[in-house]
Amino acid sequence: MATAIGDRAPAAVRLRESDNVAVAARGIPQGAAVPVDGLEVEARGPIRPGHKMAVVDIPEGAPVLKYGQIIGFASVAIPAGTWVHVHNVRADLFERDYAFASERPEAPVADRLRTFPGFLRPDGRVGTRNYLAVISTVNCSASVSKYVADRFRDGSWKREYPNLDGVFAITHKGGCGLQFEGPDHRQLQRVLAGFANHPNVAGYVLIGLGCEVGFAGHLVESRDLVTLGSAREGGRPVDPARPRVLNIQEEGGIARTVEAAVEAVHRLMPAANDWRRTEQPASKLVVGLECGGSDGNSGVTANPALGVAADLIVAQGGSAVLAETPEIYGAEHLLTRRAVSEEVGRKLVDRIKWWEWYTGVFGAEINNNPSPGNKEGGLTTIYEKSLGAVAKGGSTALVDVLGYAEPITRPGFLFMDTPGYDPVSLTGLAAGGCNVLVFTTGRGSVSGLKPTPTVKVATNTPMYDRLREDMDLDAGTVLAGEPVESVGRRLFDLILDVAGGSQTRSESAGVGEEEFAPWSIGPTL
Repeated sequence: MATAIGDRAPAAVRLRESDNVAVAARGIPQGAAVPVDGLEVEARGPIRPGHKMAVVDIPEGAPVLKYGQIIGFASVAIPAGTWVHVHNVRADLFERDYAFASERPEAPVADRLRTFPGFLRPDGRVGTRNYLAVISTVNCSASVSKYVADRFRDGSWKREYPNLDGVFAITHKGGCGLQFEGPDHRQLQRVLAGFANHPNVAGYVLIGLGCEVGFAGHLVESRDLVTLGSAREGGRPVDPARPRVLNIQEEGGIARTVEAAVEAVHRLMPAANDWRRTEQPASKLVVGLECGGSDGNSGVTANPALGVAADLIVAQGGSAVLAETPEIYGAEHLLTRRAVSEEVGRKLVDRIKWWEWYTGVFGAEINNNPSPGNKEGGLTTIYEKSLGAVAKGGSTALVDVLGYAEPITRPGFLFMDTPGYDPVSLTGLAAGGCNVLVFTTGRGSVSGLKPTPTVKVATNTPMYDRLREDMDLDAGTVLAGEPVESVGRRLFDLILDVAGGSQTRSESAGVGEEEFAPWSIGPTL
């Protein structure tokens, strides 16, 4: 006999009327009678939170529908009440109708214009933080760069320079063993230049070895690297010291390079401290939209809430940037329909086709996702994961598709081509100029990335309670009845607070330097 589940928050949620599965909002025991949109479905086995239950019989070979979209196909007949997951669903290929620019939405209008205190830079961009960066051009100078930043960890300089948020090191595993002026070389230089020129960076020192492919002098001479301009003091421009370029081989070794770089940072501090926060319009927000460690609730709670916040950012005249190309696979047709033009839509499809080729070169498949942790959390196929991930992009028109770490220069909803691996994707978004990052997570990710503050949004309350010291917002309240729009508006307010200087949990924990991870697309030579 079925056991009825009480009348508190729904035990399972069907997201669209056409869906043949529902998502468990909490654990459902075997034999429980679960009410779903007027139906009463008896659970044939236990269903874990975030996992799916069939609400009607699904014949073998029939599409499995969630979000009103195909997330896979039944590999066997699935009776109503059955747990739906990798054991009975396969990710067959299927045709998508891209219908370019056929559903282009009207531009949203803000109900009122918002502001936040930020650092207005000479090029018109606005910083949400005010850092100095020590940038390693190659792995061979990574330790030296870290030693330099370590000299400023105690914060003793803060009394003299209270407007400076800190000194951080940008270190990585690349910079050599790659084709000179080849795709990897150009992309790494674009990433490093993006961090050097970032609106959250007031000045920088470059440190190289001296014989690497990506040598510092070449980066300085490239068109990617420019100076931010002058700081201001009392309304008058203050000429900053020219960015210092140091090579270990020329300086005479590790110790001498460290001392020279520490001195160079000290010389940059007065000009960096001259910057002041002033009230800036929310149109200056450039927000990267990321998800990682996802679960079955990601597309139900946190991602749609971030979509609401993204729409609010666009309505203010700001930029909201979605990424992770492999994790929109199977859902890209929802974006091409929203493109402002067929040209923009085709740019996205071209990136999908490139990824199909790229993964094939290595004998892999673009649809080999989700990860084991994603599956444990209830995600069955890449299509399901992608449909949930796309929800972060809200509902406004797609105005452009950018290459990895390409500068973000226009307002609206944009897409950046990045891998799905979170540190690499976040690095590309930050290099493009995002001044705030928002990271939704269901399993629990603790990432952050200097110099850009990272807001963490939990998809479910149990995980939020476990990781309170690392999460900034609980979107699991949606499962308890709070409207998605309400959570999205709270998230938008939090983004403004963080942009204005409120610390995120990852900043409080000191996270953000080790997570710098540029994308290497070619062979190491």
